[in-house]
Amino acid sequence: MSAKIDYKIQGMDCSEEVAILKKQVGSQPGVANMDFDVINARMTVTYDPARISPDELAAAVVAAGMKAIPWSERAKQAPLPFWQQRGRLIMTCASGILLLLGFVVHWLLHGSILDMLATGNESAEHAFPLSSILLYVGAVIAGAWFVVPKAISAAKRLRPDMNFLMTVAVVGAMIIGEWFESAAVAFLFAVALWLEQWSVGRARRAITALMDLSPTMARYICPHDNDIMEQPAEMVPVGATVLVRPGEKIPLDGVVTKGATTVNQAPITGESIPVAKGPGDDVFAGTINEDGALEFKVTKAANDTTLARIIHLVQEAQSRRAPAEQWVEKFARYYTPAMMALAVAIVLVPPLFFSAAWMEWLYRGLVILVIACPCALVISTPVSIVSGLTAAARNGVLIKGGMYLEAVSQLRALALDKTGTLTYGHPEVQQITPFNSHTPEELLERAAALEAPSEHPLARAILQKAQDQGITVQRAEDFQAIKGKGAEAKINGTPFWIGSHRLMDEKGQETPEAHDKAEQLADAGHSVVAIGNDQHVCGLISVADGVRDNAPKAVQAIKHLGIRKVMMLTGDNEGTARAVAAVTGVDEFRAELLPEDKVEALETLVGEFGQVGMIGDGVNDAPAMAVATVGIAMGAIGTDAAIETADIALMSDDLSRLPWLIRHSHRTLGIIKQNITFALGLKLVFIVLALLGAASLWMAIAADMGASLLVIFNSLRLLGLGKPRLQAEIRS
Repeated sequence: MSAKIDYKIQGMDCSEEVAILKKQVGSQPGVANMDFDVINARMTVTYDPARISPDELAAAVVAAGMKAIPWSERAKQAPLPFWQQRGRLIMTCASGILLLLGFVVHWLLHGSILDMLATGNESAEHAFPLSSILLYVGAVIAGAWFVVPKAISAAKRLRPDMNFLMTVAVVGAMIIGEWFESAAVAFLFAVALWLEQWSVGRARRAITALMDLSPTMARYICPHDNDIMEQPAEMVPVGATVLVRPGEKIPLDGVVTKGATTVNQAPITGESIPVAKGPGDDVFAGTINEDGALEFKVTKAANDTTLARIIHLVQEAQSRRAPAEQWVEKFARYYTPAMMALAVAIVLVPPLFFSAAWMEWLYRGLVILVIACPCALVISTPVSIVSGLTAAARNGVLIKGGMYLEAVSQLRALALDKTGTLTYGHPEVQQITPFNSHTPEELLERAAALEAPSEHPLARAILQKAQDQGITVQRAEDFQAIKGKGAEAKINGTPFWIGSHRLMDEKGQETPEAHDKAEQLADAGHSVVAIGNDQHVCGLISVADGVRDNAPKAVQAIKHLGIRKVMMLTGDNEGTARAVAAVTGVDEFRAELLPEDKVEALETLVGEFGQVGMIGDGVNDAPAMAVATVGIAMGAIGTDAAIETADIALMSDDLSRLPWLIRHSHRTLGIIKQNITFALGLKLVFIVLALLGAASLWMAIAADMGASLLVIFNSLRLLGLGKPRLQAEIRS
């Protein structure tokens, strides 16, 4: 029997610490599995309670030089001591100041800066005055303050890491009298580590910003005495009535009971246009009430709101690492020992076999050690992935892991459900065709009066159309339903009927013109409603599930982004499917499908293209989504099942989020590739320069720090993909 426990790990800022914990904690008896979330400094351990206890796990973390706090108790911990928060920055600044002072003193005592820089191999008394040596040593001590303990730990474990590499390089430079370069290496490496810590904190704060979307306080009506109380949102009970003023954030999920307003749902869905809300409509925590007072009934506790679930899933997503992350980790595992072996070979082989100068090749070996530091390589990928996941969540696209973010860029085919994805998911009036001198307004008015008592979806569509056009629905008299065909009634004393094409034919009033128009609409996938009186057919109204306005542009954009086939899958009839396919521009469609037929269609696509995505409502299409490489739920806001089922959830009903997602995935993967190529390419260049004797220690560490800085900021660019850019892409 196994158990699982989560810890907040103080001191875990990069994959080097992860490797240490895997070695130290993972080797304990009873530990079955370990998962890490570097950005949130979280470690999850699966263990056998009969063989090891949580206290022993925490002790193993302490032995690795870090501290473990149970995840549930992290909020109760006192703030970190000032030194733990700012110590690294203070020592880095101290190292830089001492390095600068040592350089200035050396310059002033020597007289010529050019001559000074060229005297590194001369006598120590001439090249480095004692005062500057002491300042350089101080710079080394300050810069290596947090590095040496980790280097010693790595040496004890017989697993060299970047801290060990830098320590050896610094000590080696001091031994051969390169005081300035040893201090420069220590300072610049300290800067690189601080930048790494800062970048992780920057990504961590971006996720924390999601948590700040929801207000901590809520104003609600006390059920006992009807007094208005203000309490923390987590204390408001489900079923309570909450009051929200104009301009305030909505604190909890609920259903509007009183008031009308528009709500800015952009924090969750990324929608640019506020959504109208009235009695019966759902509202969500973290969205913003724009222009009217609202009262709503709470439907979910604070820890179960849609926003809370999004935050939880974004945090969990970071532990589902992308293939690129896994590749970098495996590469670094072998890269560091290989580079150490190369450095040793460079130091030993030329002097032993070719009578080269020992000091010269020792120096070149130290340069190799410095440039071998895998900082830039190791930190770039997780920062890119977290930035990409967070930017997507800000724009209403919830991605459940780096693996799915990367997989989207590799899709070659896409299957789309019709109803609710390419179409709105509910019938709407498409065309009004009057005959015999009647007007469209008159026809819609008669149809609405006849359909008012009905609950049929087609009737609801006609009534909605009448409401949208401001038509007052008259009351029909002597209403009588004609089973399976339509209905009859009197309007202002005149008998009218409404029904199907079949009823029009049975009434004997069908003209060639009406017949041809009805057949044309039916062929286009529309349901035809005929309206007539006792003399003639007044006209036809066609009702169909309307194609989303942006669906054709979205499908076209998807094709331009490298998707080789876009297929529509639907359980609807052949005529309707053909009509929707023609409007949207999909490459192929399959109609009249059962759920198992959709699975078969997906299996065929996977066999043909390998990487296939499926987008649907996340519930009915769950079996097909499971077969696809990536399952994408459409319009998942407030739909728990959709959010849980899919790998990616588009929180709004905006299909243009799909091409944005593909672009975003390409950008993220592109930045990862840029970072890896740049970091490895720079190291290769400096290895060649070191072998040729054209690179110095300070040049190597400056280049390595510059690489770290560039890949970090290149990765953080993904966080800048905000609403303005998203909207511009949607319009394009």
